[in-house]
Amino acid sequence: MHKYRTAPLRVFTVGDFRVLRENTEVTTKDFGRDNALRLFQFLVTARAQRAMHKEQIIDRIWGEELDMKAGEQNFKVALHGANKALEPDRPSRTEPRFILRQGVTYQINLSEIWIDVEAVDEFIGIGNRAFQTDKELAETAFREAINLHHGVYLPNRLYEDWSSDERERLQVLVLGALMTLSEMLLEKNPAESIRLAQNALQLDPAWEDAYRIQMRAYRQKGNRPMVIKTYRACEKILEEEFGIEPLPETKRVLREVTEAK
Repeated sequence: MHKYRTAPLRVFTVGDFRVLRENTEVTTKDFGRDNALRLFQFLVTARAQRAMHKEQIIDRIWGEELDMKAGEQNFKVALHGANKALEPDRPSRTEPRFILRQGVTYQINLSEIWIDVEAVDEFIGIGNRAFQTDKELAETAFREAINLHHGVYLPNRLYEDWSSDERERLQVLVLGALMTLSEMLLEKNPAESIRLAQNALQLDPAWEDAYRIQMRAYRQKGNRPMVIKTYRACEKILEEEFGIEPLPETKRVLREVTEAK
């Protein structure tokens, strides 16, 4: 979290999109036109691709809306608006600090920007690496990642094709963290395990692993009726969504409860 405290620009992409510059909020109004905000959000989303050619950026954002000439004009205006919003006091004729340009390629400057989804990646990586050797560290790291994920990625860009891959990637990543943590807590804190599994089902109501974890946790608590009820809910959603039955391991948990003396 050192970078969170020291980065001159902090970007929150999950839930309400927010940008903080030295603890001062950069508002939507500061970006002026929506295209300026759209361009910045695209560059944040495409951060792993590093420098992108201007034509690639135009094609990804406005390709289906505008021809290349109009797209280049849009890009020029949007880039100016984004840089002005992020660095309103930057002296003229100096290079931008947060959006880097190299010839006709552009990228955000990750060394100067803290991004919540980057932190989610980092914490889950720490949790995965510590899982076998330091359970306490792993639990703390997974919790930090989960706490940062409190909504939908870029909710104002739900219908932009360029945002969907990152949204889906992040969801699967957090679902994995929720399942790993709930599994870790199954014996010592089954109630917390159930809560985490329920959070997973809010992200994906058909995530079978979450139903199975809940069933095992209810079994741990000696709550046979809730094991059965949870199985029925799982069975119903899988049939409705995919026309399939629960996996054998899910059925096995039910059978172990119903056949117990």
